[in-house]
Amino acid sequence: MHLLQPQTEVNISSLVSTLPTANSDSSAKPVQLSQWAKLSSEPEQVDWLILHFNHWFSHLNVTLVKGDFEPEYFPAHDSAPARIQFAHGFFNSALHEISHWTIAGEKRRLLPDLGYWYAPDGRTAEQQALFEQVEIKPQAIEWMFSQAFGRKFRVSLDNLTGDSGDGAAFKDNVHAQLQRYFSGEAKLPRDAQALIDCICRCTRNGKTLQMNEFLREMLD
Repeated sequence: MHLLQPQTEVNISSLVSTLPTANSDSSAKPVQLSQWAKLSSEPEQVDWLILHFNHWFSHLNVTLVKGDFEPEYFPAHDSAPARIQFAHGFFNSALHEISHWTIAGEKRRLLPDLGYWYAPDGRTAEQQALFEQVEIKPQAIEWMFSQAFGRKFRVSLDNLTGDSGDGAAFKDNVHAQLQRYFSGEAKLPRDAQALIDCICRCTRNGKTLQMNEFLREMLD
């Protein structure tokens, strides 16, 4: 995997066709990209994420794309790679959908929407409990992605018109899951770890994430 070295004063949109592939010669001319710290707007940050993710994971035949409506995952087929489609061009939505993709194994990546069952907004307390159970791991990983980018993370109960409670127990569970990843009690998915490493190289000068950066009160 080639590391993209960010440089200043370069237009991201002009670089798509110049990115080397995962198997290209490492002696090729390095790609120049805008520094993350110099991006001031969400659209710029979204474009940066799309460009980098699609480069870093091109060897897995998957692309990250903006969607006009709700998020959705489309498996690869003969003429096109898989698509992780996030909602309305929102950066946080992109991180959330990526986190689900990193957890899914090879078999689930062959299924529409990664094989998830999804009850829409307006869930009962029982349905919400099931929803939260499958959201603990992806939201813990999303929190790590957000921290690597220096962005605020907020848990999502995603049940505005239903019974979602106060969310305290869910926040406790997300924080506990994150602690398990750091302690090694739970193994961070391979692609989640790879993405965190790549982000940290571009946004933190390679400084790795530390457990003391993730406090339970940050979720309130």
